This record gives sequence, C-alpha cells and structure tokens, in this order.
Amino acid sequence: MMRRTLANAVVALVVVAAAACSSRSEEPVSPEASEPTATLELAEAELVPGGIVVDFKDGTTEEQFDAWESEWAVDLEFNSVESADDGLTVAVGVDDVESALERIRQHPAVEFAEPLLAYRASFTPNDPEYGKQWNLKMIDMPKAWDSSKGKGVVVAVLDTGIAYEDYDEFKQVPDLKSVKFVKGYDFVNDDEHANDDHGHGTHVAGTIAQATNNGEGVAGVAFEATLMPVKVLNHFGSGTSADIADAIRFAADKGAKVINMSLGGGGFSKTMASAVEYARGKGVTVVAAAGNAGRARVEYPAAYPGAVAVSAVGPEGTRAPYSSYGKELDVAAPGGDKRQGDEGGILQNTIDPRNPARSVYASYQGTSMATPHVAAVAALLYAAGAKGPDEVEKALYEGAKRVNGQAWTDEYGHGLLNAQASLEALGVGGGVQWPSLWWAVVLLALVLLTLGRRERPGFLNILLTPTFALPLLLATVGVFFARSFFGGADGAAGDVVNAVSLPIPDWQRIIFGRGKLANPLFYSALIPTVLSFFAIKFRGLRPAIGGLALGFAGFLGYAAWSKAPGLAYMPFTFLAMPWLVVNTAICVFVARAMLKKEKA
Repeated sequence: MMRRTLANAVVALVVVAAAACSSRSEEPVSPEASEPTATLELAEAELVPGGIVVDFKDGTTEEQFDAWESEWAVDLEFNSVESADDGLTVAVGVDDVESALERIRQHPAVEFAEPLLAYRASFTPNDPEYGKQWNLKMIDMPKAWDSSKGKGVVVAVLDTGIAYEDYDEFKQVPDLKSVKFVKGYDFVNDDEHANDDHGHGTHVAGTIAQATNNGEGVAGVAFEATLMPVKVLNHFGSGTSADIADAIRFAADKGAKVINMSLGGGGFSKTMASAVEYARGKGVTVVAAAGNAGRARVEYPAAYPGAVAVSAVGPEGTRAPYSSYGKELDVAAPGGDKRQGDEGGILQNTIDPRNPARSVYASYQGTSMATPHVAAVAALLYAAGAKGPDEVEKALYEGAKRVNGQAWTDEYGHGLLNAQASLEALGVGGGVQWPSLWWAVVLLALVLLTLGRRERPGFLNILLTPTFALPLLLATVGVFFARSFFGGADGAAGDVVNAVSLPIPDWQRIIFGRGKLANPLFYSALIPTVLSFFAIKFRGLRPAIGGLALGFAGFLGYAAWSKAPGLAYMPFTFLAMPWLVVNTAICVFVARAMLKKEKA
C-alpha cells in the first residue's frame, strides 16, 4: 500500500496550457488585456528512478498480469480506479528498467511499456507578450517562480531613473502600476523625483520587477520585489563617478539588498571602488554590466572587487558579439542579439525618450539588459533566505549552467544564469525554509513574554534542550542536509531521504504528491494539537510538543506572510490566508500551554 501511495505521488501529471543598448525598437506593442489567471506549463520531464508504465489491452485483469510478474521481475499495480478499464499499470523499485521493459514489450497483451516520468507544475504568467520573452525561459524562471518571487527585497536601480510616478511631464508606464517602490533620489538634478527621461532605466527596472500576471504587457523576474529608483545618468545616458558613488552609498544606507548598475565605460575610480566595498560591507549584492565594447576587458564598475560582473548572451545561449568579457567576469545572462530582428532582443515596457509621458514596449540589447536578470535572481535568493552577498554569489555561481563543461571561462564566467538551479543551490529546491525558523524564534519570544515570571520555564533550558529544539527544526527546515549526503538513494530509502529533508508540513508532498496546492491538514495546527493531548498523561512529552507546535507556527506564519502556497479543497482561494493565520495562532497557543511551568 505504501508503494502504491508513492507511485501516485510521482505519477501526477500537470495540466498543459497553451552600460547602454546597442540598438532598440520603439514601436509600441498593444496587447489585449485578459483576466489575470495563473496557468500551468508543461515542465521538462524527469525519469522516476526504478519506475515503469505498462499499458495492457483493455479488459486485462489484475489476476492475469499478476501471473506474468514473476517472469518479468516487477510488481505491477493498476494506476487508478480508471485503470481497471484502460489497463494502465505502474511499477516502482524496478532494479533494471531497460531489461524489464524489453521482456514486457514482447507480451501480446501489452500495448506499450515505457519508463515512468515525473512532471511538476510551473507558474506561467498571463501577460500577453510573455511568449516573446525567451530570456525568462532561458534562465528557468517558470520553475523558479514556484519557489520565490522576490517578495519584500529592495532592489536599487542606479540608472537614468524609472517611470514610476505621475509627476510634472512624467507618467508612470502602465506595466509598473502594481509594482512596489520605496523612496529613491535623483543625483543628477538633486531632488527626490528619480524619473526617467531616457528609457534605459525603466527598461532595466522592468526586467527586474515588471508587474507580472496582470494581463498586460510582459513579465519581470522578481515581480514581488520592491524597486528603489536612483537616477545617476542624465537624458543622454551619462553620469559622474561622484554621483554614482554617492548613489551606491545612499542605496546601501536606505535598505537596498541588491544594487543594479547597468552602466560602465569609465576608468578606475577609487571613489567608486570604495563605494562598492562599502555597500558589500553592509550586506548588499552589487551587480554591474561587463560592457558593450565586445573586447576582452571587463569595464568598471563591474571590474571592481565585490561587484558581480555580467556578460550577455543571445537567444542561442552564446556570447553576444557586443559583450565584453575577461578575467573579472562572474556570470553570463540573456542580453539579446538583434542581428535577426527585434525578436532577439529583450522586450520590456519603457518610455519614448522623445516624450517621457509616452509608454512603449521596446526590444533592447546589451549587457545592460543582462545585468538586471542577475540582480533579480539575487533578489529571489534573498527572499528565499540568503543571508548576504557571499551566500547569494555562491548560489548564483553554483546554479549557473556550465558552458562546454567548464567551471569558468572568460566569456561566460561561472556559466549561464539559471534561477531555479541557483535556488536549489541555496537549498530552496530541497525544501529548506530558513525564514520559517526565524518566524518560530520570534514566536518563541512572544510566548515567553506572555508568560508570567513564575510560569516561564528556564530560558536556556528551552533553547538548549534537544527534545525541544529538534522538533522545532524538523517542522521549520527539516533535515535539510539529508539530500547532500544521501541524495543518491533509490526506492524506499530515497523516499525516506526526500521526506526527512523537508519540513514536516511539507511531508504532504511525499504522501499526496508535489503540486501547486498544499494539503490543508498538514498546513494546519492538527498535528501538534492532536499530539498535545498525549501530554496530559505523559508530561515528559511537553517540551517536544511545544517545540513542534512552535515549529509549525513558524512555518505557517511564514507561509501566510509570503502568500504561498495555495491550499487544496478550499471553496474560495481567499480562504487560504485566514486558514494559515488562524492555525498559526492555534499552534502558538498549544506551544504556550506546553511550555508553561506548572505551579508548585
């Protein structure tokens, strides 16, 4: 029965739904708006280790194929209640898949037999022009969006400004209307209105966080991030080292976690180098364009120590001819190559530089266009729990797709940017959710503060007791290192590894299958509440159940804050949020009851 459950978990199939720019197109695109919906796109299939699918002729009975199993050395079962009619069966734990399939295919009752494939649901925006954004598919964004969308991370765009507000002759471009902004600054004109009078900065900002799944225009990489508009380049696209250095320090001091600089071309400046060092010292990831000179020399500021230098590739995944490169290069990203037309460029909503109030959808190319892809993925990593520039860069570089199998080249750095692989390198793909642990710690402090001094247990006794800490960790981050040590295990052992490497609420993925909707019974206070009843008789269980309840509270609280995931079986999708909030509160109540010291 356990094998049958695991087979169902992996067989679930998804529903298929349909520096400066070297050139640009300013003809507006007029997409027809549609109702915002999230569809599913068929993702790349993966083989299920030891799994096969066998389709028998209609009418074949279980008794019949049971008699053939010993000859084939497999254990087949009907895949579902429909299979008794259509003859579809599955087997898992097959030692030699190819040999088994060869034997099975020779039987006259078999219509076909093949390896078992696994698919996963991927978020696909409904933005009408998303289909033209080859760049987002190149860096594996449909999968990455399932794990992070950059929520709450501030990205400073040091550029020509952003069309983010209606002010004087300036107008916000339509596809940035629902994007969050924090106050920036215009270092060119020395005022607080960092509006774009060129178009470059708005285009860059769109790649980072264009409003997405809004039924309009195009999509952005980290569309739940917050943008900080910082104008350092004038109408002609030029600026000074003093303004840029001041802007770097401004962004770092005002809360930016990522700074994007799609600019370059000047020589070494101690002033700017010091500013980059300052920002990195404050925990900010600085990303800059390698340059558009097409030569073997990375331009400043990308070449400064502490900056992530980005080169550009075209739709074919090879270095664009204009892209500079060299020993300081860190990573490559889609920057466009329009030799074959606008389709090869990076499409975003921006302004007509001749009329800042006029919105256009324009196709640009340049390392300027590659850089915001990397900055946005850095935002995804911070939102997923990365602690600083070192951890972000490690994940970026480990997740980059190697070019010609080489760990590093002067044209591509560590390889071609891959958002999903970088999140997995951080641990998100494996289920690690560090923010859940921090939520649990904060809620623990709340519990201790609401208990009277005589009711409060010893502080160190709680934190240092394994019976309390271990359940808390299992509920928030799981045994996150299990896959690193035992990730190659197959069959039942592999299933155990997959389970314990996830936080306990996410064990529902193993039981019910991994999909876009989570099982609400696991994403609830049910487990700690039921276990708390055992503590009535067995009081020694109270610290462990208290830790488990706090872990669930942290996990559910973070899930509510990040607005993910959706919950199955809800009659209305908006009910997911109150469900998570209420169950977080119940878990805190249970934890408080378990940790409360009894009166003597």
